[in-house]
Amino acid sequence: MLQNIFDDLKRMNKRQLLYQILSFGMIVSSALMIWKGLMVVTGSESPIVVVLSGSMEPAFHRGDLLFLTNNLEEPVRVGEIVVFKVEGRQIPIVHRVMKLHEKGGKNGTVKFLTKGDNNSVDDRGLYVPGQLWLSHKDVVGRAQGFLPYVGMVTIYMNEYPKVKYAILACLGIYVLVHRE
Repeated sequence: MLQNIFDDLKRMNKRQLLYQILSFGMIVSSALMIWKGLMVVTGSESPIVVVLSGSMEPAFHRGDLLFLTNNLEEPVRVGEIVVFKVEGRQIPIVHRVMKLHEKGGKNGTVKFLTKGDNNSVDDRGLYVPGQLWLSHKDVVGRAQGFLPYVGMVTIYMNEYPKVKYAILACLGIYVLVHRE
């Protein structure tokens, strides 16, 4: 099989090979443009996330793909599922808003406390030491919909890096060799 791929590449003239490389570049740049467009439309820095743990079961399971929006004008509500980032942690967390803490009058700040549906305690242990509440600046997005288990591919690729590189290599070779 590998020999056939090299034979196909050898049979291509320079113009065909350049065309295949440009096609591959167009695919990658199209995917990036779609992602950036989703960021603008949803107002979220990460419009699609994968649930990585079972902390939100039974609402969401590990591997569910969540679609997020982040309208800054809309107030956070109790019961809403938010995705937030905590300082010092790279991976965002998907949990439900449990309590609101309003400070000041009509134009005061609103802070909130989160908890995973499947967790026995709130998230204060996950926040930065000394932080008791989250604010709107911590929110990456709010769950608007989901596709069950579609994100398992992403989880497997992160847990088994060799699988990720094999899939990417196969896709790259396919794009370079496939002439249609």
